[in-house]
Amino acid sequence: MGLLRGSVFLFVLYLLHESNSSLIKLNNNGYEDVIIAIDPGVPENETIIEKLKDMVTTASTYLFEATKRRFFFKNVSILIPETWKENSQYKRPKHESYTHADVIVAPPIAPGRDEPYTKQFTECGEKAEYIHFTPDFVLGNKQNEYGPAGRAFVHEWAHLRWGVFDEYNEDQPFYSASSNKIEATRCSAGITGINKVYTCRGESCLTRNCRLNATTKLYEKDCQFFPDKVQTEKASIMYMQSIETVEFCNEENHNREAPNLQNTKCNFRSTWEVISISEDFQSTTPMEGPPPTPAFSLLRPSQRIVCLVLDKSASMASSDRLNRMNQAAKYFLLQIVENGSWVGMVHFDSTATVKSQLIQIKSSSERNQLLQSLPTVAAGGTQICLGIRAAFQVKAMLQTDCVLYGSEIVLLTDGEDSTASSCVNEVIENGTIIHFIALGPSADTSVIQMSNLTGGKHYYASDIAQNNGLIDAFGALTSENADLSQKSLQLESKGLTLNSKSWMNDTVIIDSTVGKDTFFLITWNKQSPDIFLWDPSGTLMNTFTVDSNSKMAYLSVPGTAKLGIWTYSAQATADSETLTITVTSRAANSSVPPITVNAKMNKDNNIFPSPMIVYAEVLQGYAPVLGANVTAVIESKHGNTTVLQLLDNGTGADAFKDDGVYSRYFTDYTENGRYSLKVWAHGGTNSTTRSLRRPLNRAMYIPGWVVDGEIQRNPPRPEIDGNTQTILENFSRTISGGAFVVSQVPNTYFPDRYPPSQITDLDATLDGDEITLTWTAPGDFDVGTVKEYIIRTSGSLLDLQDNFDNALQVNTSGLQPNEVNSKETFTFKPENTEEENATHVFIAIQSVDKNNLTSKISNIAQVVLFASDTSFFLSVSPSLSVTLSNNK
Repeated sequence: MGLLRGSVFLFVLYLLHESNSSLIKLNNNGYEDVIIAIDPGVPENETIIEKLKDMVTTASTYLFEATKRRFFFKNVSILIPETWKENSQYKRPKHESYTHADVIVAPPIAPGRDEPYTKQFTECGEKAEYIHFTPDFVLGNKQNEYGPAGRAFVHEWAHLRWGVFDEYNEDQPFYSASSNKIEATRCSAGITGINKVYTCRGESCLTRNCRLNATTKLYEKDCQFFPDKVQTEKASIMYMQSIETVEFCNEENHNREAPNLQNTKCNFRSTWEVISISEDFQSTTPMEGPPPTPAFSLLRPSQRIVCLVLDKSASMASSDRLNRMNQAAKYFLLQIVENGSWVGMVHFDSTATVKSQLIQIKSSSERNQLLQSLPTVAAGGTQICLGIRAAFQVKAMLQTDCVLYGSEIVLLTDGEDSTASSCVNEVIENGTIIHFIALGPSADTSVIQMSNLTGGKHYYASDIAQNNGLIDAFGALTSENADLSQKSLQLESKGLTLNSKSWMNDTVIIDSTVGKDTFFLITWNKQSPDIFLWDPSGTLMNTFTVDSNSKMAYLSVPGTAKLGIWTYSAQATADSETLTITVTSRAANSSVPPITVNAKMNKDNNIFPSPMIVYAEVLQGYAPVLGANVTAVIESKHGNTTVLQLLDNGTGADAFKDDGVYSRYFTDYTENGRYSLKVWAHGGTNSTTRSLRRPLNRAMYIPGWVVDGEIQRNPPRPEIDGNTQTILENFSRTISGGAFVVSQVPNTYFPDRYPPSQITDLDATLDGDEITLTWTAPGDFDVGTVKEYIIRTSGSLLDLQDNFDNALQVNTSGLQPNEVNSKETFTFKPENTEEENATHVFIAIQSVDKNNLTSKISNIAQVVLFASDTSFFLSVSPSLSVTLSNNK
C-alpha cells in the first residue's frame, strides 16, 4: 500500500510539471536521473565518456558552492550510441532515451561552432529543453574560449533548470548608464576590465582606444571589453562563466540597467531572485556537510523491443474503431517500426491473449507475418492490466523477456477500466516504457500515469476518421534512440468526407533531404476508391497493394523517390465516404540531416482559464529553419477543432524571433477532457531558410584577459559568413504533438478573461527632434485587436520600470490600434523631459483591450538625444582608466 501511495504522489508531481521530456528528480538536494546522450553521429571515442564524468564532477562542486550549499549532481546516466562497440560496463537503458536527454553531445551545426548553448524557448523561470555540447568542447579543446567545462555546465544548467538568461549581450555590448558613462553590458557592474579595439594581422597585433559612434553615441563596432583575470567581484555566473566567481548575481549587486536578456525576460530581476522562487529552491534547505561525488551509469541501447497491446473489447465495434486500429497498426508494422526491431502482440478484452511472440524485423516477411495477428472481432469487457501483464510474458526465441529494461508497450484502448491503476507499480519496477493511445472520448485516463512515470508518449484520437489521428499517433512512435536517418518522417496526413464521384486531390513534395523508403497509404470506410498517383515526371504509379478487408491501399516507392512534386487523386465511390492519405519517407542520405518538425504543448494538464502555448520546432539537424508556414490543429475529445497559424516573430507566445520555434497561444477551450495536437510545416520556394546564426542562451566567448595591464587575447572564434541563411527548397512535414487534458471548463458562456499580450519588440529611433516607435500589435493572447495604447516616457530607465503609471504620458489620440501581429508605427516629439540636460529618453507601452484589461509593461526602448560636451571617462578597473575622446 505504501508503494502505491508513493506512486500516486509521483504522479501528482508530474502533473504539476510543464510539458517537458526530462526525467530529472530532485531528492535531498541532489539531482537524480540526469541524462547525457551522445549523438549517434559522434565518432566513437571513449575519452568523451571520461571527460563527461570529469565535467559533471567538477560542476557538482561548483554548483553546490554557487547555490549556497543547496544543489549538487547525485546520479547521471551517460547514453552511449548503439553504433559504438559493446562494453561490459555498458548496461541497457531502462526509461532513459535520447528523447529525454538533458544534455546532448553532438557535432556543431557548422565547423568551428563549438559554443555551449541551451535550447530555451520558454519564458523566465520555466525549464528549457536541453543543453548542447560539441565533442571538441567536451574533450577540453575549447577551454581558453569558454572556460573550464564544469563552470560552463553550471552556466547552462541555470538556463535549463531555472529558466534564467544571459547577462551579456553581443548585439549591444555597451550601453550608456545613468551615470552618463559608457559601460560594458555585464552583471555585476563591479566586474573590472578595459575597453579596447584589438586587431591582428598574422603575428602582428595592435591595440587602440575605442572611438564613439556618432549615431549611437556608444563605442564603435569593433570595441571589446576585456575583463581582468583577477577579480574582486564574485558575480556573475550568467555573465562570463569562466571568471573565478562562485555566485549568481543577486538583488544587491544585480545590474538592472544592462540591456541583456536577463533584464528583458525576467522583469529586471537578478538570476538569484529567479532561482530563489523556483520549485527546486522552495523544496530544499542548505546542506550542512559536503555533497557526495556524482554516481554514473553507462547505458547503451540495443535492438528495439516493442509489444503492441491492443484493445478488442465490445466497444471497439462502434465507430469503426476496430478497423481503424488495424489500419493504424498495419501502418506501424509496415512502415514505422525500424528494421532490426523485435515486435510482439497481445490482444485484451475481459481476458488477455498473446497473439505473437517477439519476432525480429528483418524483411517484409516478418512484417507480413505480424499483420496476420491483428484482431478481427470485438467482444468482451476492458481489463487493461491483464493486457500489460500478458505483454510481460511475451518472449523471443532467445527467451528474452519483453519485460527487459527499455522495452516498449504500445497500449491502445477505447474504454474505461477502474482497475487500471493496480498495475502501475509493476510497470515501473519492470522498466517498461508505456506509450498510450486513447481512442474515443471514454478511453481510460489512469493509464496516463503509467505513460508519464515510464517516460512514454501519450496520444489521443477522436472518432472522426477524417482527422487521421490514429494513424498519426502510430506514425509518431519511431525509436527514441535510433539515428535520425533511420526514422520515418511524415510528409502528408489529411482526410476528407466525400460523396460518391467526389475527389480528394492534392500534391506532396519530396525534397532532397528525404526520398528513401517512401510510402503512400490511403484508407476508406466504405468502398475502395479510385486511386491515381503521378511522380514528378508525370508517370502514373499503379502498383498500389489493396487490402479490401482492412479498407486500405498502400504503395512503397522502390529505391529513392524522385525529387519534386508528386500528385495524387482519389475518387470516392460511395456517399459519406471518408478518405485519408498518409505519406512518409526516410532520409535520402545518412550524411545529410533531413528537415524535421517537432511539436508539443507547454503543459500536459491545464486548468481553465489558464492559456496554453503550442510550440513547433522546425530544424535541419540542429540548425533552425526560418520562414516556414506552420499550422497547428487542436482537436477536442468530441472532434471540435481549432486552427492556429504559428509564428516565429518573437511576440505574443513566441519568446524569440527567428529561432526556428513557431508558437501561438491556445485559449479556445470548448469542453473538459482530452485534446490532441497536430502540426503541419511547409516551406515555399525562396521563402524558407536554414539559419547558421549563433544560438541564443549560450556560454559567452571570452575574447581575452587583462593580466598586469596587458591584454592576453584568445584565438578569434570562427567568423560567421555574412550570409547566415541558406535558402531551402520546397518541403512539407506533419507530426502529431501528442495529447493534453483540460479541466474546469464552464458549460456556460464565460466573459473575456485574457488581457492583451505584452509587447516585447518595441523599438525607437530618433529623426531630428522626433522619435519614431515601431512594434508588433498585440491581441488578447494572440487574438483580436486592442482598444488603445498607453505610451509613457522618462529620462530614467529604472523610474520608468518601477513607476510606469506616474511617468510622462504621450498623446496618442490619433493612434488607432491595428489587428494582432500587424506592424505598428507611431511618431511623436518628446516634451518636458523631467531631468534637465537628459541625454536619453526611455519609452514603454501598455495596451488596453475593450474590457479595460491591461497588458504587462512592454520592453523599454531608448533613444540618445545628444552627447555630453565633455569627454567620456570610463573607469572600469581600480588600477586602469581609459580616456576616450568624443569623436563625431
